[in-house]
Amino acid sequence: MLRRLTFLSAGLALAAGVASPASAYMVYVSNEKDNTVTVVDSTTMGVVRTVDVGQRPRGITISHDGKFIYLCASDDDTIEIIDTASYEIVGTLPSGPDPELFVLSPDGKTLYVANEDDNLVTVIDLESKSVVTEVPVGVEPEGMGISPDGKALVNTSETTNMAHFIDTETHEITHNVLVDSRPRFAEFKPDNSEVWVSAEIGGTVSVIDNASREVKHKITFEIPGLRAEAIQPVGVRITADGKKAYVALGPANRVAVVNAETYEVEKYVLVGQRVWQLAFTPDQKTIISTNGVSNDITFIDVATDEAVQSVTVGALPWGVVVSPN
Repeated sequence: MLRRLTFLSAGLALAAGVASPASAYMVYVSNEKDNTVTVVDSTTMGVVRTVDVGQRPRGITISHDGKFIYLCASDDDTIEIIDTASYEIVGTLPSGPDPELFVLSPDGKTLYVANEDDNLVTVIDLESKSVVTEVPVGVEPEGMGISPDGKALVNTSETTNMAHFIDTETHEITHNVLVDSRPRFAEFKPDNSEVWVSAEIGGTVSVIDNASREVKHKITFEIPGLRAEAIQPVGVRITADGKKAYVALGPANRVAVVNAETYEVEKYVLVGQRVWQLAFTPDQKTIISTNGVSNDITFIDVATDEAVQSVTVGALPWGVVVSPN
């Protein structure tokens, strides 16, 4: 059973010597139902602050210097900019209708946004806070991934069941790759070689070769005692060395640990209910899951692949991002 946060836990952690200022990061969690962002200290695993934001917050990311959070306020049709020093909303971005997920370019200058209601990817210049262009994609775009070299953007369209490859220089779609039903997330390997696309209803993760733009492997999941339809892959994260991947499995209440070289599932980590998204701490010692139905997040030790602790946050936690320093 996971240990719930208590007043003693922070003190015990400090006494054990596992915490140091150098390893402390802020964890930011978007809570879809109560219109808040919860701020959690990664060292004490305690809630630092609850920030009121716009309606139905989902996608969340942070500037590379850690100064600003970008948040999809989906029902307000905008992206809010939150100052991480003051926790104040200091501006908005023109996202287009119903922004759900987005991805920040490697150089930190451009934000690429999936607008679910009008089947577009909106490209935003962060310096001018203006729309550069809109790229028509498939029906119900959601997942957004960008290659580490910044040259290729991938959008997943839930109803079209495709991964759309977009050239970031021309903003043209270069390839459409058919995957399984209801693709929700796209994650590039750190070496640019592959894109992993999760299919929530299909129950698989498609591994797409980034050179040929063809599916080279499909990862499936089997958990004793659970029906196949309860295993619904959503968020995906791959370690910086490209050796291990983590996949959030929705109502299966587990995170799958996958060997990213052999594509074999090595372990299932039990977390909270309805696990949605994942984020590493910058040192990659911990990965954090958002558990929508149980209203908490779970800290997982990457070395042991064991769930360490769950922390109660707001209502229906959806997205998560960690400060870069």
